[in-house]
Amino acid sequence: MGHADSAILSISIILFSGFLMTRVTKKLRLPNVTAYIVAGILIGPFCLNLIPMRIVSDTDFLPDIALSFIAFSTGEFFRFDTLRKNGAKVIVITLFEALLASLLVFVVSFCVLKLNLAFSIVLAALASATAPASTMMTIRQTGAKGDFVETLLQVVALDDIVGLLAYSVAISVAIVYGKGEAFSVSRIVQPIFSNAVVLLLGFGFGFALKFLLAPSRSSDNRLIISIAFLFAFCAICTVFGVSPLLGCMSMGTAYINFTDDEKLFKQLAYFSPPILLLFFVRSGLSFDLRALVSASGSVGKIPLLAIGVIYFFVRILGKYFGAFLGCLVAGKGENTRNYLGLALIPQAGVAIGLAALGSRALGGETGNALQTIILASSVLYELIGPACAKLSLYLSKSYSTKLEDLVSVKETEENGAQKSELELLIERIQKIQEELPFHTVNEEEAAYTEAAENHAQAVFEERIAKISEGRQRANPIRKSQKRRRR
Repeated sequence: MGHADSAILSISIILFSGFLMTRVTKKLRLPNVTAYIVAGILIGPFCLNLIPMRIVSDTDFLPDIALSFIAFSTGEFFRFDTLRKNGAKVIVITLFEALLASLLVFVVSFCVLKLNLAFSIVLAALASATAPASTMMTIRQTGAKGDFVETLLQVVALDDIVGLLAYSVAISVAIVYGKGEAFSVSRIVQPIFSNAVVLLLGFGFGFALKFLLAPSRSSDNRLIISIAFLFAFCAICTVFGVSPLLGCMSMGTAYINFTDDEKLFKQLAYFSPPILLLFFVRSGLSFDLRALVSASGSVGKIPLLAIGVIYFFVRILGKYFGAFLGCLVAGKGENTRNYLGLALIPQAGVAIGLAALGSRALGGETGNALQTIILASSVLYELIGPACAKLSLYLSKSYSTKLEDLVSVKETEENGAQKSELELLIERIQKIQEELPFHTVNEEEAAYTEAAENHAQAVFEERIAKISEGRQRANPIRKSQKRRRR
């Protein structure tokens, strides 16, 4: 097959295999990310070998694109009015839970396991990142509300900023160490300065997006322009060797605060699944099963499987106790303090994306080992993460499964007589049925469908206007022709 034929067929196989695997994971109540990674492993070089490796190498831009969509959607949760209320407390909690997780992973990796310094630094930086998708999905499913949920969403969003900054510094130090160059302060300051510039540039892009996405703009063009902006910004960051995550997050933050337009985020969320599927399945294709059960000489003498398991448990300890201490210092309530750490366990999208970038930057066995460990641990985190997040929401009393907590009904008759338990149960069920919509559609699908319907309506109205205009022009001609005949 030619290169184009092979690429088109490979994309089809990737999309279809990812979909088929979700049919399996759905029955097991596992997230889609797990399905995509497993699908990539199955069709990859170590199992069925359906995808040529040149396709994998030619699609190394996918991590940047996927991170752009993830980061832009995360920016929706950085509303300035919300951050003013408890921003300082959230920052304190985030710094504690993110940095303690990174510190514990580094100490165990470098001091206990005696792993390579460059590898230990980057692995520790990646430990700070959390997966917002799993947490947000669990919150939507349970309908949880309250201070715990607000704190959790802001911490998860800020978590990725800390993770990106930590990764930027870590990868710079690791590259310098790997090349044997002399250490200097400028090597540390330079990535921080670069990310600050990207942050400001992203804010400017978000401000410009506000004017281009005017209310008069059709829905399909709004989607086209926003995707073009994300791709353009991603390209700029790639040219200068900077991760697009922080800038795209800043773009989303600027746009939501200047416009309060939530519909665009919902449209993008409904558009992005195929792109994210391609990215996660590709990550599974890059997963090196042989390296997992053997030691990598460039990293250390311990098998990567053992390193991955240790990393898995150490990061959980760091996240939980870091969140506990952060809430204690910030003066948060007992429910938030005791259970916030459980909701910060999931790790997938951002960490996998940064691991792919880190693998590309480090190269060789060190890069492959980094990506292998993060992918393997991410599968484990996605297996238990959503369950832990749901448990934390329940224990913190952010949602309830009891009917009496879901709806309130009058417990006495008009004459003052107490209603029976059966009567109360029937009334609560009837009230829930009244509040349920006739046809339940998720917000992203509704926004995307509405955009499509608005576009179709606009095209229809435009055609009717043209027909009417044509008739108006034809009427004088017909009248003059009739006069001539007379």
